[in-house]
Amino acid sequence: MRSANLLNDFAFKYVFGEDCKEANDALKSLLTVFLERKINYVVVKNSEMVKDYSKMKSPRLDLLVEFDDQTTVDLEMQLRQTKDNLPIRFSYYLARLHGSQELEGKYYGELKETIVLVFFNVNLIDNNRMCNTFTLKNEDGLSFVKETEDRMKLRTIEMPKVDLNKPLEDMNEQEKMIYYFLNCHKGLDDSKIKVMIESDGVIQMLEKRVETISDDRWKKIIEDFQKLHENEERIELQLELEETQRQMKEVQKEANAEYRKQYEDYFRSLGYKIKHKWTLKDFLTIILVIGVLVIIVGVLWLIPPTHEYMINLYNTNLIVKIITDIIIGIFQGIIKFFKNFTTF
Repeated sequence: MRSANLLNDFAFKYVFGEDCKEANDALKSLLTVFLERKINYVVVKNSEMVKDYSKMKSPRLDLLVEFDDQTTVDLEMQLRQTKDNLPIRFSYYLARLHGSQELEGKYYGELKETIVLVFFNVNLIDNNRMCNTFTLKNEDGLSFVKETEDRMKLRTIEMPKVDLNKPLEDMNEQEKMIYYFLNCHKGLDDSKIKVMIESDGVIQMLEKRVETISDDRWKKIIEDFQKLHENEERIELQLELEETQRQMKEVQKEANAEYRKQYEDYFRSLGYKIKHKWTLKDFLTIILVIGVLVIIVGVLWLIPPTHEYMINLYNTNLIVKIITDIIIGIFQGIIKFFKNFTTF
């Protein structure tokens, strides 16, 4: 057993994204196999490795590559299901990548193809296909854009769908490579890995890259990076737990309110009078309503026509005069109280 594991984001980017011929050849082989198109030239747009990975808040080591026809591919390794909706997340990545193209002074027809290629270590798509390609289509499968002109594709590779017990001679190139991804840490201890290394040129190329990360220095880097992932998982689980507890409290609160309402309705149906239970929310609502009314009256008082009308109404209507005097008396009492309070 060895420390190298291509399911580790850091190792994956190093093996396929390092700025060297060997890594570039391995990347071309990977893309040729899973995009099912011949790749003669590819350049990694973000080949720099993370120096201080311990300060990364949320590790995302994707590979952004470009072909000679300027097709851009975002290559991702997604190890686990997260709280985020993964299909929506990667749809967003595709839209963002496609929208990042410089189009000033150009026609939309000049947009280059963009592909998000994601290796999932979880099952997401409800079918038996390991590889699925998603484009813009309607309910009947009719493409919005001609297939030859389609510029946006989301390609998913669901690794758990590979039958790892299938005989090696029955595996296709995609299945062999996935088997290697999942088991390369076993090295020659795995009989299928051993045979592939001896007979498959692509796997031989990958094995040479993996061997370069098997020393102690890389072992520590990868282990530390794995701890960073595990810490992220713990934080995410804690957030999920807190969210669940918050939702449970909301449900309990709503259930209590509904129970009280049904309880009161039942006794009212029997002819009982149920006294309303005042809450802080009720008092705050009353204060808010009074405050709004005071503001409205204050604004009307400042407008000459309504100011004169209010004075006439006060002088001619006894009820309005009594109510107004009571309200003014209350406010004067409150003001006097605070004045006396500040003198102590």
